[in-house]
Amino acid sequence: MRHSHPRQRLWRLSIVLSVLLLAGCARHRQSTLHASGAGAQRIEGLWWLLFWISMAVFAEVMLILGWALWRRRRATATIKGGDAIGAITVLGVAVPFVILVAAYGLGLRDLNALAAPREKPDVTVEVIGHQWWWEIHYPDRAGAVTANEMHIPVGQPVKVRLRTADVQHSFWVPQLMPKTDLIAGKVNETWLQTDRAGTYRAQCAEYCGKQHAFMALMVVAEPRPAFDAWVAATAQPATGTLTTAQQRGRQIFEQSSCASCHTIRGTSAVGEVGPDLTTIGSRWSIGAGAAPNDAGHLGGWIVNSQTIKPGNAMPPQPVAAQDLPDLLSYLQSLK
Repeated sequence: MRHSHPRQRLWRLSIVLSVLLLAGCARHRQSTLHASGAGAQRIEGLWWLLFWISMAVFAEVMLILGWALWRRRRATATIKGGDAIGAITVLGVAVPFVILVAAYGLGLRDLNALAAPREKPDVTVEVIGHQWWWEIHYPDRAGAVTANEMHIPVGQPVKVRLRTADVQHSFWVPQLMPKTDLIAGKVNETWLQTDRAGTYRAQCAEYCGKQHAFMALMVVAEPRPAFDAWVAATAQPATGTLTTAQQRGRQIFEQSSCASCHTIRGTSAVGEVGPDLTTIGSRWSIGAGAAPNDAGHLGGWIVNSQTIKPGNAMPPQPVAAQDLPDLLSYLQSLK
């Protein structure tokens, strides 16, 4: 077999490095090592502690190995049996025992702290996992339902109740909290808290099928007044003023098969198979992170979502080409 030319290898290596650098510049970081929440900060601290312990152990082993090789080359003396046993006892037994016990104790401390927040949450969010999207409810405010987007107040703990509608999933917001599984027939609980306003990308962390990678959720942390306003607006039916084209788009939606699977509160569409679309126009993505939420991708999703997210439960929709612009205009007005 021919070997690739050095320039070709260099070119391929540069491409790989460029991809890695671009990945590191992602807008929404998904790393516990960029913690912004009380829970993730404990995980980050424990990770760094174990990292530096590992580095210290590695350095010690390398020094001992180097010393042993140097003594072997010199061959001017032999190690006495008693000295060897003492060194092994201290470096191979006593020191690792102290390190492991200390790390285990710190782990138990953090595990206990992660069990519940210091303050009692006054906001509860219910999250239901589906293949492959997230259904979000705010039980304290009737009618506040959305999908693939969760809003929380800054500086306050939020209780999150988790359950699955089908297979096992796992709710993970790396910058705010470690993952918690969604298990069939069981309701699990976790909590979120951050003092920094911003957006935090969450992800299903348990393989749940073909489109597991595109089961993302955006957590939006905002000041309490903005959060309260958002919840109140989300709980309202879609009754805004519509243009003539948007009114026609609403009629197209209600008369098509879309209304049998989706709900738009304030209309005759009351389907419960797919996500609630009452606020679809303001959401961060289409298909739980599969595509940007713009007219082009939304139109492609309606006509044939299988080209964007193969295997999802939505079949191609027979929307006439002349009707699609009005339907898109209506859906984008839902905010």
